[in-house]
Amino acid sequence: MKIYIEVLKKYAVFSGRARRQEFWIFFLVNTIILIPLMILDFTLGTYPLFFGLYSLATLLPNLGLTVRRLHDTGKSGWFILLTFIPFVGFIIGLVFMATEGQPQANEYGPSPKAVQAY
Repeated sequence: MKIYIEVLKKYAVFSGRARRQEFWIFFLVNTIILIPLMILDFTLGTYPLFFGLYSLATLLPNLGLTVRRLHDTGKSGWFILLTFIPFVGFIIGLVFMATEGQPQANEYGPSPKAVQAY
């Protein structure tokens, strides 16, 4: 939960690097929150009210984290646009997010593993 809160605190930070652990924990917690909100929306007949509001509230933190995760692998944040390619884009994004980051410092900053460990 600490990692989730840290990502929310850096909601508009698009510079630097983010570890795989940070990305996947945020993804997991987001999913755990979104599924009950979707069920609640369908139960109340208000879909997509709560689901949409939460998704909108976490859009910038999610984008910032994804860009920082791409930076950790040595790629530009603009590679996020590849995920808009139908069918293949999701797989490309998944591979980029699962790829291990560069252990040494790169043009986006020092390795987050060396800087801090969770």
